[in-house]
Amino acid sequence: MEPILELRNLVKHFPNQRAVDGISLQIPRGGFYSLLGPSGCGKTTTLRLIAGFEQPTSGDVLLDGAVVNEQKPYQRNVSTVFQNYALFPHLTAAENIAFGLKRKNRPDIERRVREALELVRLAGKESRYPAQLSGGERQRVALARSLVLQPGVLLLDEPLAALDPKLRKQMRLELKEMQRRVGITFLLVTHDQEEALSMSDQLAVMNAGAIEQVGTPQDVYLRPRTRFVAGFLGAVNWIDGVGLRPEVTRIARTLPPNGGCFRPATVTGSVFLGNCVHVLTRLESGEDVVAEIPRDDSFKHGAYQTGEAIHVCWNPSDEMIFP
Repeated sequence: MEPILELRNLVKHFPNQRAVDGISLQIPRGGFYSLLGPSGCGKTTTLRLIAGFEQPTSGDVLLDGAVVNEQKPYQRNVSTVFQNYALFPHLTAAENIAFGLKRKNRPDIERRVREALELVRLAGKESRYPAQLSGGERQRVALARSLVLQPGVLLLDEPLAALDPKLRKQMRLELKEMQRRVGITFLLVTHDQEEALSMSDQLAVMNAGAIEQVGTPQDVYLRPRTRFVAGFLGAVNWIDGVGLRPEVTRIARTLPPNGGCFRPATVTGSVFLGNCVHVLTRLESGEDVVAEIPRDDSFKHGAYQTGEAIHVCWNPSDEMIFP
């Protein structure tokens, strides 16, 4: 099946900066896709190139197989949800949602707005102004305003950044469920690893204007191809150049009977995280290593004390090795 969105050797230069450096990417139809990377990596510039708010220095943006470089934003079959939502403060929720439909002279505006309000669970609040809505409700209005246009691709620019942590987790679930229900391709731009891992069908990790790796969340997290991807997707212990996630790093007071790899170490502290405990250790060679152990294990075997001599252990199959 032809991808709904394709980037071909996309480049964007700003004065003294190469923001996007030859990106090529195919985004399949009907899924939830993420561009993930640190601030300044070029992901938002890439989103703006897709939306038409920036013009590429070279390369092409294709939607449904057609190059759209010369098209204005309103001519492209995409819609954007901005980080600050960009709602009109003098319009009600319903009027904000209807705004784009009126600009495009779409029929059945009242019915479409009503269905959009029901989709984002805001039925009954259509007469409220943005100032009368919570942060989560304002975000839902922004989503409904974009979804009601039935774009080929919905572009999401850090849409959860302004929400508190609890609401952010709730909205992750709602966004993913919403995408499944409407079937529109979602493209999320975020620096939040947990967001990208929990919501995406596929993701692309960006660094310094380029794509380092593309794959499913499981593939990218468990089988990173570069040290950057390994470190950006989650915590990594580095032992003799080998990478180990804390959740596969074990500690023991005696040497494990089943072999594997181990290093002598000393406990330097611990952090209680509710469902697990992070035990902080330092190897004889000087590296700091974090082992994540189940909370029950900490109680069952006795808490590890600062200064206690232990062994850091792991299975060779869990090692991440890079050139």
